[in-house]
Amino acid sequence: MTALSASAQKVQDALRSRGFAGQVIESDKPTRTSAEAAAAIGCAVGQIAKSILFKRKSSGSPVLVIASGANRIDESKVAAVLGETLGKADAEFVRATTGFVIGGVPPLGHAQPLEILVDHDLLAFPEIWAAAGTPNAVFKLTPDELLAMTGGRAVAVRVDRS
Repeated sequence: MTALSASAQKVQDALRSRGFAGQVIESDKPTRTSAEAAAAIGCAVGQIAKSILFKRKSSGSPVLVIASGANRIDESKVAAVLGETLGKADAEFVRATTGFVIGGVPPLGHAQPLEILVDHDLLAFPEIWAAAGTPNAVFKLTPDELLAMTGGRAVAVRVDRS
């Protein structure tokens, strides 16, 4: 087995230190987007747990939304849950806050504690896949494990389909 990159190893270590059995996998195939990750893994796009960081407008504090790869996030729903409007987090803010680059932000092992909201739609799958520190690294987990490892709240975040 090949050694993991430093960022992927950081996620693997975070999983182990918290008692989770997930195994980080790095591949040559890109997994930066939900569609790329699903194709590389061989799962449904909805099973990809994508991590999107937002910045609260008034306080500037971060909130991480982990959404199903099949869903677009409705920022107004997230803002209603938080009681505060949201702004976009740029690449520098994402890296400084999480310790990871956009496209590789995992659900745990961040540079600082984060409030985390989990897309309720992820709970419908028996297994899901999350980024593991780089745009080419992922690990498998269950929705219950995701909630346990993040301390996140399951909420409705997707844009309603019409």
